[in-house]
Amino acid sequence: MIPAQIFNQIKDKCTEGLVLALASEDDGAVMEVRWCNRAFTGITGYDFSEALGQRGTVLIGPDLEQGVHLFIIEKLMNWENFSIRTRNNRKNGELYRQRMTWTHLSDPDTGNHWWLCSIIELGDERTGLAKPASKDPEIADQESYERAIARVLRLEKENTRLHELAKAVARDANEDALTGLSNRRHFEVELKTWINNLKDHGTEFAVLYIDLDRFKFVNDTLGHDAGDRLLVSVAAMLRDLTSESDLVARLGGDEFVILKPLGTSALNISNLADEIVGRMQAPVTCEGKSTACSASVGVAIAKANMEDPEQVVADSDAALYHAKSQGKGRWSFFTEEMHASSIATKQLASDLLIACERREFIPYFQPLIDASTGRIASAEMLVRWAHPTKGVLAPAAFLDTAANMGILKRVDEIIFDSLHGALSNFDEAGVDLPRVAVNVSAGRLADPSFVHDIKSSGIDPGRLTVEILESVYLDRMGDVVRWTIDELDELGVTIALDDFGTGHASVQGLLQIRPSILKIDRSFIQPVVSNVSARSLVASIIGIGKSLGMRVVAEGVESEEHAVIVTKMGCDYLQGFFFGKPMSEEDLRNRLLETGGIFWSRALSETDGNTGRRAGGAI
Repeated sequence: MIPAQIFNQIKDKCTEGLVLALASEDDGAVMEVRWCNRAFTGITGYDFSEALGQRGTVLIGPDLEQGVHLFIIEKLMNWENFSIRTRNNRKNGELYRQRMTWTHLSDPDTGNHWWLCSIIELGDERTGLAKPASKDPEIADQESYERAIARVLRLEKENTRLHELAKAVARDANEDALTGLSNRRHFEVELKTWINNLKDHGTEFAVLYIDLDRFKFVNDTLGHDAGDRLLVSVAAMLRDLTSESDLVARLGGDEFVILKPLGTSALNISNLADEIVGRMQAPVTCEGKSTACSASVGVAIAKANMEDPEQVVADSDAALYHAKSQGKGRWSFFTEEMHASSIATKQLASDLLIACERREFIPYFQPLIDASTGRIASAEMLVRWAHPTKGVLAPAAFLDTAANMGILKRVDEIIFDSLHGALSNFDEAGVDLPRVAVNVSAGRLADPSFVHDIKSSGIDPGRLTVEILESVYLDRMGDVVRWTIDELDELGVTIALDDFGTGHASVQGLLQIRPSILKIDRSFIQPVVSNVSARSLVASIIGIGKSLGMRVVAEGVESEEHAVIVTKMGCDYLQGFFFGKPMSEEDLRNRLLETGGIFWSRALSETDGNTGRRAGGAI
């Protein structure tokens, strides 16, 4: 094998432009550019990124003579090697003369057809030397013969060189540049071969799908060079654990896959998965710094009696997802339960796309009460899916899948439109709903279009509270998130930090984001009735919020005793099932009309005589 360092010098220092294109099996004139060298970009003006993936017509300029163009197409269709001199255009339209040589190559392993096109820029031939004086015919014929022989020898030598170069390029196209393992393309080609052998000869095999659990952390803390060294180390480990009959590939990022013959027992498969997980438990040292980067593995078996063996890689991926959901750093076999879950997830994804088209997402509202007056101060908007056959679904049934599909932005747009209409309906009905609050995920907060969506929604920013989930991880807030928060603040939107205390945010994070509202997670509020220690913890959190000038919300208030205790402790607002579960727009409107907006009549009597207490203010 040619060393990568030598091959890269050929690519960079070769003065003739080289293009390698994958041709159609049915028509040699139909092709896709897969590789080009630096000289090609210099001659034609096309960057590598502009040429890659283009049809072969990228090599044909608008001023190329029609007869020449047809000649080239005819030769390519007949799979003939040929060379031609012609005028052509660079990317900017400039005319130049070139010699274009086409060489047909084939890959015996895959049966794929390739074209190697060599382009040499020629000078202006009109300024060539004057014709020599006439010579004796016999001498002229001998010289012509010798020139012809020399040309044939040069062409043979050139053809051999191009074949060797093309073989190196083809080999490079099948290997992952970093690890030397098979790349995704080669894996997909080989997988088809393994599946055909399964169908034709019953040769069963296993797929082991491997993902590094903490690779992003290694990249972020030790740098990308350390991450690359880790990937190279993992590749070496996988080679060490597998045999020559196995195929080991890197699919991209930190994902690897192994194809392994099943043999007489699945025990060797489970032993391999055990060994991979075990070795990855060991600490990794990079430049004197030690870190841990475990791996999760999903295993699926391609059996002779399978109806759809092409599904085996997706099955191993489902098993990998299950291993990660069980705590990572482990492996899992694919089961029929996972298959059912996979089918359900695919159906859910399809239904979600239809739901976006039909705008089936609707807002539900949970009241948030002013602790000093018992009156509604705001309502937290919670998305629901009005499913046509399953009824109204809570976020837990679909939101994670929507996030994985990348359609949360679309769901938000639908909800914001509905929310604007709901507020208008409340106002027209003469009920007082001062504000609404919406939850925002880390992904949406980092989306630069989020602020634009709020502006275009028609909602008065002064009536809107954005609740940022603590899982945004405030201590590592990026520039885009910081910019979004500043823009929201400038618009007049109130910022609240939701679920405080669940593990991510710190006082330093609070200082960075500067929210007006601090919401204490329900897991801290629920035990305060019977647990003195829980009250001390809640009191400390309230003290932190108050010291930073924030108003404090107690979530999870499920009884009047809860309400009384946390009010006396200093909470400004209360939210929980005691005042109402999440309800539809119509139900909240009726509730407000019935109660006049008062949800807790004992609020005034249960506070400190209304002395030393202030109204909670706008939330």
